[in-house]
Amino acid sequence: MSRLPLQENLKKYTLADSCPVRNIISRISSKWAILILCILSENEATRFNTINKAIPDISPKVLTDTLKSLEADGLINRKLYAEIPPKVEYSLTELGKSLIPIIDKLISWAANNYETIMSHRN
Repeated sequence: MSRLPLQENLKKYTLADSCPVRNIISRISSKWAILILCILSENEATRFNTINKAIPDISPKVLTDTLKSLEADGLINRKLYAEIPPKVEYSLTELGKSLIPIIDKLISWAANNYETIMSHRN
């Protein structure tokens, strides 16, 4: 059986290293990343425990991993204060702030279409 040639407009998704969907959108659209970005957009600087309390069903390990990922992508800042016990605050970078209007549109779309989508699921 011969394979059909890949359509030209689909080739942009085949190279993992240069595909924005695979490299960027998939990271910020993880289960928790958008929620964390929303929390940080509504607060200037937010401590780990505050984020954890706002999302009670996230484990501390997953929260830590997601925060590290967002920091590695330059979307959030992590500020460590030299105190005992250590105090850490997270905030959005300018790059992270530039993403918030897009997330807000996605949230608005989700809210406007929630009932329709839920009825399709049933």
